[in-house]
Amino acid sequence: MDFESNNWVWEGMYYYPRLFGGIMLTAALLGLSTSYFGGISVPTLLYPFPYLSIFYKKKHEKKRIRVYMDGCFDLMHYGHANALRQAKALGDELVVGVVSDEEIIATKGPPVLCMEERLALVSGLKWVDEVISSAPYAITEDFMNRLFNEYKIDYIIHGDDPCLLPDGTDAYALAKKAGRYKQIKRTEGVSSTDIVGRILSASKSGDSPQDCSNSTPVGEADDIKNKFGAEKQAKGGQISHFLPTSRRIVQFSNGKGPAPNSRVVYIDGAFDLFHAGHVEILRSARQHGDFLLVGIYPDQTVSELRGHQYPLMNLYERSLGVLACRYVDEVIIGAPWEVTQDMITTFNISLVVHGTVSESNSSTEGGQDPYAVPKSMGIFQVIESPKDITTSSVAQRIIANHEIYVKRNTKKAASEKKYYAERKYVSGD
Repeated sequence: MDFESNNWVWEGMYYYPRLFGGIMLTAALLGLSTSYFGGISVPTLLYPFPYLSIFYKKKHEKKRIRVYMDGCFDLMHYGHANALRQAKALGDELVVGVVSDEEIIATKGPPVLCMEERLALVSGLKWVDEVISSAPYAITEDFMNRLFNEYKIDYIIHGDDPCLLPDGTDAYALAKKAGRYKQIKRTEGVSSTDIVGRILSASKSGDSPQDCSNSTPVGEADDIKNKFGAEKQAKGGQISHFLPTSRRIVQFSNGKGPAPNSRVVYIDGAFDLFHAGHVEILRSARQHGDFLLVGIYPDQTVSELRGHQYPLMNLYERSLGVLACRYVDEVIIGAPWEVTQDMITTFNISLVVHGTVSESNSSTEGGQDPYAVPKSMGIFQVIESPKDITTSSVAQRIIANHEIYVKRNTKKAASEKKYYAERKYVSGD
């Protein structure tokens, strides 16, 4: 037999049908008896020639599904994070397009966060695999073809809420027509419009937040507005409509604890209105160990430290924002302001860190040091904050452009009210 020929299989079957059949039958029987012939490599028997294994690999390799979702992601919140979590669940790899500042200005008005800050927030989410900067607001035919051919996108994803262009047409009409569109469920109870409304509402009451960032590491409380409850509601302020469930927290959690010999790093704060500064300090903290544990102050603690108008977002909203960050392994929901010996022992904390940029808190000046215990144990470290952005500085951007955002929010609030009035149940999430 000429084994060098590319046609050796067909020649074997034609000239030596019985011999060839016997060889294939023997190989098949050996394949069914791998537990008995433990030392025999079945793939080698079936494919003694390298070029034949190509067909075996192609047949058994599963194509990875790549999905695409875009957005402005201005004032990133847990609703954005949950949308991207759902999108990732529809495929194997998630590519996210972040709309450019210029396109946002042209279609919606000026963004609160610049492109660099929005990219940091999106890239910092645990479900995101790849980011496309300066994506167009509308998916044109050219951009859609680029997604399919250059980025190998299989499906384009969007929420069940309508996304209309200035001319009233559907921004995703082309993707739907191409049969490459999938829909996810909108996360109710929060939106960028809602958050802007909370800040504007506070500014009307005379509780306008001031940009009071400093470089004193006293409780990383980055927080702004709204006491949630009867007192704030009586003042006419906006309250959160978020309904927390244990299922949502589980969806955002890693579900894994530290290994026995892990170096657990602890950092705490309010983490109100999760922003790029939070992402970067969490990234830096994570680099100091193997497992990052984040303590999130309860609403009452934040109010006592910063005033009754704080925080802007409630404890569960803030917890989800932190849990969505790829650098975070676990959170303590409602962590005590003071880091105690019991906490350090319970969570096996190796190092307590704190950033150089924080909101100033007059109520803590000259008071008890929340980090006295870890300092006495020699496990406290101040780390440089990569960015000087704070929650107060973000809020000030909105207040400084009060009229623009009031006008925009009035229009957006009307469309959101219409959406909720007409919405129907959408399965999934």
